[in-house]
Amino acid sequence: MELIVLGCSGSAPSPDSPSSGYILRSGDSLLVIDLGNATLSPLQRWADPYDIDALFLTHLHPDHCADFAPLDVYRRFHPDQPYDPKQRRLPVYAPPEVPSRLAALYAPSSEQREHTDLSDIFDFRSPPVDPVRIGAFEIRAVPVDHLCPTWGLRIEAEGRVFAFTGDTGTCDGIGKLAAGADVLLSEASWLDSPDQPTGMHLSGKQAGKAASDAGVGRLLLTHYSPWTDQKALAREAAEAYDGPVKVVQAGDTHQI
Repeated sequence: MELIVLGCSGSAPSPDSPSSGYILRSGDSLLVIDLGNATLSPLQRWADPYDIDALFLTHLHPDHCADFAPLDVYRRFHPDQPYDPKQRRLPVYAPPEVPSRLAALYAPSSEQREHTDLSDIFDFRSPPVDPVRIGAFEIRAVPVDHLCPTWGLRIEAEGRVFAFTGDTGTCDGIGKLAAGADVLLSEASWLDSPDQPTGMHLSGKQAGKAASDAGVGRLLLTHYSPWTDQKALAREAAEAYDGPVKVVQAGDTHQI
């Protein structure tokens, strides 16, 4: 199982990275997790967008879903489509309001919004709180603690376990999705401080503690803000977790 980082910048793209987006690959099976600002560009370097088996949107903040609109354009209007996307709709697992929210993102006016229905080429589905099988993967979604409905993911393939926190503050959901995982990809938006708000994001220290509590094999830090000190973030995590820690970069590949 291979993780490819399309983008890892939290809240907004940075000079060096798009916003959040990841490919998870196992054999011929291909998942995309989140599709934030500017992630469709690197996605095309790594895979054909028509080869995606399913798209998972952990929540509907723009830095996790904004490039859904250009993905729609790509799948709808490409002149050399390998198949009819209306006959082979792409499964999209996302929060319940996703059809209307993404239609509003796509439509350029309120008049056109009334006639915009993206379900002709996308199959919108709720986050899989009960495990689903997609190709080589078994995926389960776990609710986490953010400003809007948000799910983390626990994904198994090839006898390995990959966990992704999504955007979250400290919560029991992290332990459920990450327990015993080989790799935890954890958001770490800022440095630890008592002044940081709760129920929003993790610090490096909190991500490290979550990894330690869950007994994960390796910790990858992502979704750090463009202004966050990455070295300090890694040091914080390492103070709370004695396993391998890495701050991911756009374009990274990681074997799970």
